[in-house]
Amino acid sequence: MSNYFGGLALRVFFATFVHFPAETHPTNNLPIEFAISMFEKLLFPLTLSSTLGSGMIAGLLFVFSNFMMKVLARMSPENGISTMQAINTAIVNPLFLLIFLGSALACVANILYCFMHWNQPGISFLLAGSVMYLIGTFGVTIAFNVPLNDTLASIDASNPSSVQVWKDYLAAWTVWNHVRTIAAIAATGLLVIAIYQLRSIK
Repeated sequence: MSNYFGGLALRVFFATFVHFPAETHPTNNLPIEFAISMFEKLLFPLTLSSTLGSGMIAGLLFVFSNFMMKVLARMSPENGISTMQAINTAIVNPLFLLIFLGSALACVANILYCFMHWNQPGISFLLAGSVMYLIGTFGVTIAFNVPLNDTLASIDASNPSSVQVWKDYLAAWTVWNHVRTIAAIAATGLLVIAIYQLRSIK
């Protein structure tokens, strides 16, 4: 059953995103075994990249949870708002997006692999780690931290009415950052275990 759903997912993926000449279109003549074989060859690079990416994101988020937000909270509201606005602007750069989004995409590929090879050793850890990053880190960021950042970006740091917005932002943003930090650390640990257990797969 897991191979069926994995194969179906791959067929949808190739039919949607990969364009072959008509005579070799994946919905016609491309063997599903080829796609499965490709995933098997990419297993280690995908698992390694998701592990390293999750670890780097965990370290970055830990910095904010451990001391950065405390430092910002001790500043005057105007300076704190201006500094956080600058941070939120600067962090949206190609390298960060490559690591943050690339890790999420690698985790999606990991999950597809898990559904196709559920009985292999380490698969449960690979699935748990990938889901943990996708939901606990990537999902929380998109659902909670980004909207808070958008709200902060829309206010004037020098306006007295922004003080309460800043206080609310500090409280909510920090809580959700703790959540995604813990999730990223847990995901990294689970993915490391997965790599260790999957090392025997040829």
